[in-house]
Amino acid sequence: MEKIKCVISYDGTNFSGFQIQPRTRTIQGELEKALTKIHKGEHIRVHASGRTDTGVHAKGQTIHFQTPYTLPIDNWKQALNTLLPVDLNVYQVEVVPDSFHARYDVAEKEYRYYVWNEREKDVFKQNYLYQFPYSLDIQAMREACRYFEGTHDFTTFSSAKATIKGSKIRHMYEVTCNKEGSQIEFIFRGSGFLYNMVRIIIGALLDIGQGRREPSDIIDLLEKKDRRLLGETVPAQGLYLWQVKYEEPYQ
Repeated sequence: MEKIKCVISYDGTNFSGFQIQPRTRTIQGELEKALTKIHKGEHIRVHASGRTDTGVHAKGQTIHFQTPYTLPIDNWKQALNTLLPVDLNVYQVEVVPDSFHARYDVAEKEYRYYVWNEREKDVFKQNYLYQFPYSLDIQAMREACRYFEGTHDFTTFSSAKATIKGSKIRHMYEVTCNKEGSQIEFIFRGSGFLYNMVRIIIGALLDIGQGRREPSDIIDLLEKKDRRLLGETVPAQGLYLWQVKYEEPYQ
């Protein structure tokens, strides 16, 4: 058996998230359907670096699967992309040691979130950015971003519906906010992320940008460990799983 690692990208608009579900279109479902055809009806299970929700996009999601076939790398890529739908693409393939696991060997993940800050709605951007029509203080939001960097308990910034048990402590290497024209780009690099964590943080930063909170309020929100202190989770369509990094030799 060979273990194959793939880096994939997808437009999450018409998917019900990554994880396979009955009677709905998912990224895992499409990947496993293609692999089943390649393996002449044998089901091949796909493992991912993590799940993404309905509407969330990925520029660099990582998966792995095991196969009894030995094919050249380029053949795997071509075979999969021939069978996959147009909104899902495999752009990097490699054979990895049997010890590799797409989820458990993750060293760092990067997410990006995009906001379109204009009064008028742009129908062509509605599936790819969160359209937010209110004035924002970018400098205040940048200041607030710094409070998220480092090691913290992110319970306040995790969905109350999260099924994960155990520690909510995560380490953020980088949290930034930059505006170019009408587009605001948020970058999050960390050791790991809790369910809806980025989207809840964005909601808090937008509150700060509107003057509803002070940047230093983030310190108190982290300490309180109470999701009820914050408003609704912002929409999924502005969120992108940008890249996943692994420790050597898997990187």
